[in-house]
Amino acid sequence: MSDVTDGARSPSASPDGTDTGGTGPAAAGAPEDAARPPEPSVSATDGSAEGKDGSAGKDGAEGEGTGSGGKKKNPRPLWKELPLLIGVALVLALLIKTFLVQAFSIPSESMQNTLQRGDRVLVDKLTPWFGSEPERGEVVVFHDPDGWLDGEPTPNPNAAQKFLSFVGLMPSAEEKDLIKRTIAVAGDTVECKKGGPVRVNGKALDEPYIFPGNSACDDMPFGPFKVPEGKIWVMGDHRQASADSRYHTDDVNKGFVPVSQVVGRAIVVAWPVNRWSALSVPDTFDQPGISAAAGAAPGVLGLAGALPLVLRRRRRLTTGRTAG
Repeated sequence: MSDVTDGARSPSASPDGTDTGGTGPAAAGAPEDAARPPEPSVSATDGSAEGKDGSAGKDGAEGEGTGSGGKKKNPRPLWKELPLLIGVALVLALLIKTFLVQAFSIPSESMQNTLQRGDRVLVDKLTPWFGSEPERGEVVVFHDPDGWLDGEPTPNPNAAQKFLSFVGLMPSAEEKDLIKRTIAVAGDTVECKKGGPVRVNGKALDEPYIFPGNSACDDMPFGPFKVPEGKIWVMGDHRQASADSRYHTDDVNKGFVPVSQVVGRAIVVAWPVNRWSALSVPDTFDQPGISAAAGAAPGVLGLAGALPLVLRRRRRLTTGRTAG
């Protein structure tokens, strides 16, 4: 085979008539073709080279099809791949629901007009894993702190709904969760007198999110209460249709919601599409002086500024008495 591919020529006689090499018929001047091995034929069907008995062609074809550079494998049928794809999707959905975001359905009118019954909201569950706590003005979802939902009808989902809720592909129908707006956080003093606004650390809240026609708290005035460490005070935007912190001041938490019971912050209305909107913090919670720390700051700074003057005056008086 190598003779055919390297283009070598057959031996010939030298000019002085002596043979330059080779034996047998070729050296005796036999025809040139007789000295060559038979050319392999090329198969018209697979292009492989065949020897006399065809075995070379068979081996060649197999070498091309099954060697390291062999022919491509046929893709697996879709029906075989589908269960794997579905399994991966469900695992990802479960991880997202557990650690990132979860969908919740709004069951009542207590947060109108911010949220309507039947809205689907997405709740951020990631930031609490890093120690983030609710802030004033945020809409939060939390587990029932102490029987707030007693007497409320409990849905009876079927097996399919339970499974889809478990993996996070639809809102949970069985979990007893509530959704309200955070009004005050640990260290704040919160109150509301009949006919007046809600006050946080003495600052009146302008609450444009309250349901039209509602008062700030006329149905249930409260306070002043100081929010304990690790707790928040929550209220619904539809004040006259919300059994919020005001109505549970006699429970084990005195109406406050433990931060440990907070699932996460509702960040967006995801469904229906025509109600898509972000749930941002209203500007009223950004007003200067609303923070308990900020409210105490002027007094602390004043005391710090006055202290050197007092000490200096005291030193002068003491020095004068000693000299006399």
